[in-house]
Amino acid sequence: MKLDMRPMLRGEVERITLDFMLTPDEVDGVTLKGDAHILGEITDEAGYMRLTLEASLPYRGECARCLSTVEDTFRLQFERTVADEKTLTDEQMEDNVDEYVIIHDGELDLDEELREALILAFPMRLLCSEDCQGLCPKCGKPRAEGDCGCPTREIDPRFAALRALLDESDEDSTDGDTK
Repeated sequence: MKLDMRPMLRGEVERITLDFMLTPDEVDGVTLKGDAHILGEITDEAGYMRLTLEASLPYRGECARCLSTVEDTFRLQFERTVADEKTLTDEQMEDNVDEYVIIHDGELDLDEELREALILAFPMRLLCSEDCQGLCPKCGKPRAEGDCGCPTREIDPRFAALRALLDESDEDSTDGDTK
C-alpha cells in the first residue's frame, strides 16, 4: 500500500488511519488462510511521525511435536519512526535501518516492510499447546491420548551384549530346572 504523505508533511493532518489487507509471502510448512489484516495509524506530533500497526494473519500448519493440525492467527505489533528521505543522513539510514520507514517522493510504501517483518517474526515451530507432550518415540502414538504401554526405560546400547549374556544365562538356568 502506498500512502500519500504530503498532507502530513505540510502539516494539514496529524493522523492517518490505516485499515487494509496485505498478501504476505509464503511460509514454509504453513498454509496461509488469507491475507494479513493491517490496522493502525500514523501520527504526527510536531514533526515527529510514528507508525503503529497490528497485523493479523490466519494460518494452518502442523504441531512440531505431535503433528496435529494447528489453526490460529499470528499477530504482529509493528512500530517505526516515519522519516522523509531528505531528513536523514546516509549514516543514520544504515545504522538504524530497522527503526525507520522512509518516505520517498512524498509517498510511503509499507508493503515490503510488512512482508519482511511478518516472515521474520513468524514462529519457526508451531505448537498445538505449550505443554504438548509430542509422540511416543517407539510407537508414534500421541502422548495426549494416554499411555501407549511402551517401555519408558531404555537400556544403554553399550550394554546390549551384556544383556544378551544375561538372557542366555536365564534360559540355561530354566532349562536345567525342567530336567
